[in-house]
Amino acid sequence: MNEKIMEAVEKVSPSVVTISTVTLAQDFFFRTVPVQGMGSGVIIDEKGYILTNAHIVGGADKLEVALSDGRTMEGAVVGTDTASDIAVVRIKASDIKAASLGDSDGLRVGQVAIAIGNPFGFMLGGPTVTVGVVSAVHRHIQAENTIYEDLVQTDAAINPGNSGGPLIDEDGKVIAINTAMIPYAQGIGFSIPINSAREISSELIAHGRVTRPWLGVVGTDVNDELARRYALSISEGAFIMQVSRDSPANMAGIKPGDIVIQFDNVSIDSMDGLRKAVGNAKVGEKHQVKVARGSKLLTLPLVLEVGP
Repeated sequence: MNEKIMEAVEKVSPSVVTISTVTLAQDFFFRTVPVQGMGSGVIIDEKGYILTNAHIVGGADKLEVALSDGRTMEGAVVGTDTASDIAVVRIKASDIKAASLGDSDGLRVGQVAIAIGNPFGFMLGGPTVTVGVVSAVHRHIQAENTIYEDLVQTDAAINPGNSGGPLIDEDGKVIAINTAMIPYAQGIGFSIPINSAREISSELIAHGRVTRPWLGVVGTDVNDELARRYALSISEGAFIMQVSRDSPANMAGIKPGDIVIQFDNVSIDSMDGLRKAVGNAKVGEKHQVKVARGSKLLTLPLVLEVGP
């Protein structure tokens, strides 16, 4: 591990915490038994706010947070967002250090990525660290019941121990939040970009939940290569690859292979454009989506729902 990477790890380590959870469940004999869990988190505000994964703290009856200096204290869940696997926990503590947050919009494939976790707190004498590179950006992954969008892919190992902890760059700035919830991630890991996590955490801190319109598709930008490979009649738009079952898109009749070219009166030239148009739309109202399907242009009515 070179000197710059070690300096980056030392810079962020005081902000990385262990989160231990206890969830009450019933065993085979219907007895109430405690089920323990553990993950990591990163302090993002000296008021005691901690970013972590929703799957780590969701449903927990008790939380304990261990700081890098050995202090342990009770934590409270401020809010969770299962759609992004982001959660915010708060502790009442003084003399804590918030990590420096970077800008994930500027991530480049090939840059160094360092995954940090603190799965056993001060007992190990420091965090666990894996080093790799940013393998891809803007990845969309279909999980069992949801679609994770706009993820950072890295070959730095993401395991349950460092899930919820930060992915940092060589300057020690947090560029993403690690998640171990993504299936079939053998040899690769996925993280939530910090710009998205920052926006979600702000809503969780302000309102306790995130309300977002949901369309329920996975897609990619139409480009010259895609148009040539699939003999598309449209040179730009959002090419739909997957449609979630029981989603507004499915109910409206949007199918894989469709190209979304307009949402209401907004022209769509990319998946990012479609996400922004949906994000600015209202839940429960009727909207019009224009798609190219082969040589046909179809206008489909749909009603957006609140995201799962």
